[in-house]
Amino acid sequence: MKNWIVIVFWMFSMLLCAQEKTWTLDECMRYAVEHSTKRVKQEAQNEIYKQNRLEAVGGLLPNLNASADGNMSFGRVLDKDTYQYVNKSTLYNEYALSSTLLLFDGFAQLSKAKMEKLNKLKGIQQLQDIKDMVAYETMEIFFNVQYYQGTVKLAIQQLDQSTANLQQVKRMEELGIKAAPDVAELQAKEAEDRYLLTKQKNLLVQEIIRLKEKMNFPVTEDIKTAGYDILLPTDTLRENATDIYQKALSYSPKALASNKSVESTQMAVNVARGRFFPKLSLYGGVNSYFSRMMDGTPYTPFRDQLNTNESYYIGLSLSIPIFNGFSRSAEYKRSKQQLVIVRTEREETLRSLYSDIEQAVADVNGLADEYRQAGKRTESMKIAYQVNQRKYTEGLISVLDLNTSANRLLQAQVEELYTNLKYQMKYKLLNYYKGQAIYN
Repeated sequence: MKNWIVIVFWMFSMLLCAQEKTWTLDECMRYAVEHSTKRVKQEAQNEIYKQNRLEAVGGLLPNLNASADGNMSFGRVLDKDTYQYVNKSTLYNEYALSSTLLLFDGFAQLSKAKMEKLNKLKGIQQLQDIKDMVAYETMEIFFNVQYYQGTVKLAIQQLDQSTANLQQVKRMEELGIKAAPDVAELQAKEAEDRYLLTKQKNLLVQEIIRLKEKMNFPVTEDIKTAGYDILLPTDTLRENATDIYQKALSYSPKALASNKSVESTQMAVNVARGRFFPKLSLYGGVNSYFSRMMDGTPYTPFRDQLNTNESYYIGLSLSIPIFNGFSRSAEYKRSKQQLVIVRTEREETLRSLYSDIEQAVADVNGLADEYRQAGKRTESMKIAYQVNQRKYTEGLISVLDLNTSANRLLQAQVEELYTNLKYQMKYKLLNYYKGQAIYN
């Protein structure tokens, strides 16, 4: 009984832990990659590449075939002793073992094996690129969730401050210090802040739904994200986009996959060219048979007949293509044009990669400066708002001036939050282009 109590308590504790789990950025990205349908499809495609390569390599090896044939014949046959036709029933079995080895086919099969190997390597890079892109897209939505969580907190603070100001003015009205219009203005401000809080909560819910969708997270479960307050350096980077791009060419999945695609298509051209050459094969085999009359006539035993009737053969086969309805020439021309397309796509991919790196460098440098200035502006706005609160209490400024100061402070805090999260996201993206893993 005690054991059952311990087990139930343990399961209940695990359930509570699961319900209270908070998801970090790396955990969200890892979960999204592991449950991505794009990853599953690419892994299936990679398995196809693997089997295609195995088949292509097998085409370079000798094939081996075994066959057996058995038949029973009835009716009139020629007796070799009397040279007369007689009615007989005969059992006949034939056995054969043959092999064929490709010697030359214009290197078409060898080029095909190389092509499938390159396709397999291309698939590995495509899979890594899909994982990285799923992780990055998840990171974008995760930071959006962080942003709206921050705006909700700021909206709550703004609402609490508006409520406090309203209660203070109401008390001052009762004492005859403030007039009714001031109370009405602050009531409108509180209603506006309450609406803003509701709106930010709704936007937060929408981003959480997007995050669950991107992660392929169970729709019936809630997800709670952990904070992300890592301090990053905000100095201007000394690296330039060209240096990062030159290094990225050696490890970027996009660049490597595009290179393998070009090399694979070039091998496809070689395969098509090889179809124009003669095909030379070496073949050989061994045959034997067993037969007997079914009328009770004595016959040589099965094993002895197989040894006696055994025969061997070896030969060369030459096939010269002459005309097959333009299929070979059409295949060759298609493969050449496909090579042009793939080369152009590689240029576009590499150009896009350089533009992304250049944009990431510019974003990090620009956002670093913006984040520093945003922090200074927020501090200034905070001090200004505190001063304006005292002035309003002393009757030196109007309630409109106080509300304007509060709104400017809120706007400065929101922009500082946005700049901070944007900077952190772009900084991680730039580190990815510099060779670091996008998630652990």
